[in-house]
Amino acid sequence: MGMLRKFVEGVWKHPAGPKTIHFWAPTFKWTLSGTNIFNFSDPPEKISYPQQAAFAVAGFIGARYCTVITPRNWNLFSNNFALGCTGVYQLVRKARHDFTTAGKLAAGNKSGSG
Repeated sequence: MGMLRKFVEGVWKHPAGPKTIHFWAPTFKWTLSGTNIFNFSDPPEKISYPQQAAFAVAGFIGARYCTVITPRNWNLFSNNFALGCTGVYQLVRKARHDFTTAGKLAAGNKSGSG
């Protein structure tokens, strides 16, 4: 029981712990990553290249920043990294859909023109 108490006290007193904005801001920022994850089931036509590119770039830049600031904020790091990864995943989904749709259209035009 002593180890658990020591761990909880360490988290509570951490400079980026629950008594500070450095804990709560990234905790609420998880809604962006969560929303992007929930959108995985949406059709690729609804995905926005600019929005997902912004998520990916901001996520990875933010994650890098979290490794050089003091105190290190691992909640914010994991959040930003997840946001970057979900942004890249959505971009890949959209690009794959657009390229396969373009390929089908090109194939349809070749077979229909002859």
